[in-house]
Amino acid sequence: MTTLASVRDGLVAWVARRSATRWVLGKIGSRAFALLPDRALVPLKRDGVVPVAELERMRETGAVHRIPVPFGLRVWLVTGQDEAKNVLSDTGSFSNDYARLGAAVGRLEQSPGGLGFADPPDHTRLRKLLTPEFTMRRLSRLVPRIDAIVTERLDAMEAADGPVDLVREFALPVPSLTICELLGVPYADRDRFQELAAARFDVFGGAGQALGAISESLSYMEEIVRRERRSPGDGLIGSIIRQHGDDVSDVELAGLADGVLTGGFDTTASMLALGAIVLLKDDAARAAMRDDDASAAPLVEELLRHLSVVQVAFPRFARHALRVGEQQIEKGDVVVVSLSAANREGASDFDAGRSASSHLAFGYGAHRCVGAELARLELRAAYPALLRRFPNLRLAEERPAFRTASIVHGVETLLVHTR
Repeated sequence: MTTLASVRDGLVAWVARRSATRWVLGKIGSRAFALLPDRALVPLKRDGVVPVAELERMRETGAVHRIPVPFGLRVWLVTGQDEAKNVLSDTGSFSNDYARLGAAVGRLEQSPGGLGFADPPDHTRLRKLLTPEFTMRRLSRLVPRIDAIVTERLDAMEAADGPVDLVREFALPVPSLTICELLGVPYADRDRFQELAAARFDVFGGAGQALGAISESLSYMEEIVRRERRSPGDGLIGSIIRQHGDDVSDVELAGLADGVLTGGFDTTASMLALGAIVLLKDDAARAAMRDDDASAAPLVEELLRHLSVVQVAFPRFARHALRVGEQQIEKGDVVVVSLSAANREGASDFDAGRSASSHLAFGYGAHRCVGAELARLELRAAYPALLRRFPNLRLAEERPAFRTASIVHGVETLLVHTR
């Protein structure tokens, strides 16, 4: 009989082997990105944990910039904070419709579902299904399980010999197992669930493999939804079925569940790993996170702002001609918001003593990440527990394997000493 421990060990090992997670790059295809000039890739590049200097220079010289790209597209990059908020919140002037991206880029024939590539009124209706499941009151039921998952992973790290890969042993499994708990994925299915999750994030397989993984993942989610229809469980899928019944179709609910995976897996894993790097290099922040419970929440917000692991928001398409900042945007133009640039307006450096302030790490407006509070719960539980368990935790390598150009910034591996 398969034990819970063996399922989880297999899950962690498999995800670690397949942790090259560039979701959008994978769908568009590495060959297409190879055609882009260097300036077009500036918003996707980092120097360690911070954006490259050229992005900072762009932000300082203007709020909106024309980006040279092939494919006959007119693409604009928004780096100013006010302009970013205006674009992200204006669903009347900008569309997120996935079909527009497919037509513009080519080959993207199947929508991944979920909220990111939907417009009102469909977006509004679908978001209303998810929002009650992501309130702090509703999510509080997960706190004991998140704490247990964190403890299990710290135990595994403590039992390991030599340097430990924080990505493999901690940063990836904490959010992936939490999402399984949230959705109500049966334990027997969790290996397969994570296998599909990792495959769809794999850029090296190219567009064909990523699209195949999306299709298989959505089919698998529909299978889980059909099972939940027959006997709804306590997770998010079962809860929506009990409350809304046939008002939401299997395809729609599978897309929503898949969107929860897409939005909460790689992003939180990257935050955990990159945040650990920042904390281990800042003695004041490390001590405050470890020793002062009241400091955890504002420190997490400062890490979210400073790291902005989701570097750019979903592309928007102008519904009509309009001005953004000082630039004239024409109907059909693609507008991309640099969250990492906008979050650094007036506050480029990490500051452990900075008061918690608003930021765009979770986006803004109608498409703001619905899972923001879940991510906060995980980060507030994981960072202090990690630093308390391992007071001598330190990096085992001077330059970790940072991603070079990615929608979600992160590290492929992060070796640390725990003793």
